[in-house]
Amino acid sequence: MAGWIASVIMKTDSNQGTMMDIIMGIVGAMVGGFIMNFFGQSGVTGFNFYSLVVAVIGAMVVIYIGRVMRKG
Repeated sequence: MAGWIASVIMKTDSNQGTMMDIIMGIVGAMVGGFIMNFFGQSGVTGFNFYSLVVAVIGAMVVIYIGRVMRKG
């Protein structure tokens, strides 16, 4: 779910399929947790709205980094 939401926000939904959305959600949760821990907040805390927001933020960061790497 988080990967799909991030892909819609970043407008990459038409470029990636369901499997990539799932992978982005998982990787995004890990990256989002790392980012939140860096700022002194808790990362993914379970199956709740806060964790979904953290995973979406992480997935958006991953998509952005992917865009930068493709262009450069």
